[in-house]
Amino acid sequence: MQTHPSQGRPETARKEQNIAYIRQMLGELGTVARNENADMLCYLIEMAYLEAGDILAGSRPVSLVKEPR
Repeated sequence: MQTHPSQGRPETARKEQNIAYIRQMLGELGTVARNENADMLCYLIEMAYLEAGDILAGSRPVSLVKEPR
């Protein structure tokens, strides 16, 4: 998956690294859930995995709540 490189902002780079780590862990949890035939967990983990990928690709914001300026 292609990710958009951070624009030199340390907080953006940290956020991208954290989301990438979460996505990686979700992939591993998905494998465990599939091995246990935990269908609902597989579904929920897959949705979270896709969400993390969308965030990394820049097609979805991290939060839907607008931060105060």
